[in-house]
Amino acid sequence: MALKIVYKICCGIDVHKTFVVACIASTDPKGVTTYVSHRFSTYTKGLKDLLQWLLAHNCKDVCMESTGKYWIPVYNILENDCSIVLAHPKYVKAIRGKKTDKKDAKWIADLSKHDLVAGSFMPPAA
Repeated sequence: MALKIVYKICCGIDVHKTFVVACIASTDPKGVTTYVSHRFSTYTKGLKDLLQWLLAHNCKDVCMESTGKYWIPVYNILENDCSIVLAHPKYVKAIRGKKTDKKDAKWIADLSKHDLVAGSFMPPAA
């Protein structure tokens, strides 16, 4: 039995100190998922570019790892336009093997697509 796809278009973001790798998973009506990845700087301009890239791909559902404190600026830029699931790294850690940032972002997108990530509580900005 296949897992139910909850989010037809969602994004997994692997967060680092100086860059993020984002992977959008888009699932068509036949259940075929295609992936588009991109790397962005964590400077404000890079994060605004990330937001525009997500919106251009009609992607409003985002899942990212809460890596140290590096996730905070990413969250701040995306929170008004996207629904964000902030995941504890323990719950989105990929299985062992040849890990790359692109693979990690795709793994997070796949977990998110099936709604398999429990998000951390984030109080509203107000």
